[in-house]
Amino acid sequence: MSDIHAGFSSSYRDAREKFLAAAESAGLPVQSHVHPLAGRDGEVLAMDVARDGPDDAECLLILSSACHGVEGYCGSGVQVFALNDSAWLAHARENAAGKTLAVLYIHALNPYGFSHLRRVTHENVDLNRNFHDFSQALPVNAGYRDIASMLLPTEWPPSSDNVARVEAHIAKIGLSGYQAAFTGGQHEFSDGLFFGGSAPTWSNLTLRRVLRQHGRKAAHIGWIDFHTGLGPSGHGERIFAGWEDAAAIARARRWWDGGGKTPITSTYDGSSSSAPLTGMMWCAARDECPQAEHTGIAMEYGTVPVRDVLQALRAEQWLNLHPEAQAEQARHIKQQFKDAFYTDTDAWREQIVRQGMESVRQAVAGLRAKP
Repeated sequence: MSDIHAGFSSSYRDAREKFLAAAESAGLPVQSHVHPLAGRDGEVLAMDVARDGPDDAECLLILSSACHGVEGYCGSGVQVFALNDSAWLAHARENAAGKTLAVLYIHALNPYGFSHLRRVTHENVDLNRNFHDFSQALPVNAGYRDIASMLLPTEWPPSSDNVARVEAHIAKIGLSGYQAAFTGGQHEFSDGLFFGGSAPTWSNLTLRRVLRQHGRKAAHIGWIDFHTGLGPSGHGERIFAGWEDAAAIARARRWWDGGGKTPITSTYDGSSSSAPLTGMMWCAARDECPQAEHTGIAMEYGTVPVRDVLQALRAEQWLNLHPEAQAEQARHIKQQFKDAFYTDTDAWREQIVRQGMESVRQAVAGLRAKP
């Protein structure tokens, strides 16, 4: 594909059509896991999976999009570009270094959120806070409890009193403390923000089936999950994605460091723009493919300043709780929300694809490297 921008879409329906067409053009069959609900425009929703490479490949690279629904505009664009890039396809299909390799494209982990312009699943669950053993005690986020009542006021825009309360709290605990309490994940307020759920979501269960089907024969799994909303505009931060494991973190740094040009950050040592999280999705690789060595990153692209992102999240959740809102206000809130996770400019998209393709090539080199 010569036109980077042609791979990006204006809706989930458009994105899915482009992904399916790109997979067909690359000669790849697609397995579609159909969601139980319909999309915003009545369209079929699905987690679509295309595999390029032998079923028994020693190495498996997973490229996934739309864990957080609306963030799929970015991740889908990279996936579609990759599937239309003949040079990339040829490179991935080489039987190099004596290791067989397959690439697994998982399009729209959370198709409901992608279609309905939400970050969460239809259960109002943040998918990347939902991977717990629900038979055990769940994490408690006391920081979120402290701010829950002020995050979602009865009216929007918030009153001056609400604004003052929020600003006073930020002044007290710092912006990083506020972000950690706000975004880390919570299981107490089911209609709140960053709710981790009380049971596995449809997307959780479906992804686990995909991992069992495609990952059980692999000895080495690399995983890049595409995200947006944190960091400087257009910059792709490579955030270590996995459970706390010094060997895996060191391996990720060998793969993706780029000689210091593209460093790996981590929530475990505080170097990432992301706060520490609970119930992270990539822990499913350990559960479902225990035989494999796992190395992963979240490719996190910046959009707007973090305070603007947090405010857009508050507004969109308020709107979800107030369907009686006026149509013009709803339209404004949804556009603000989309802008917080997708920058609709040529320059931003070019940065996203360039860095995304760099990261997937780094991953292939890492998988093929000698131990």
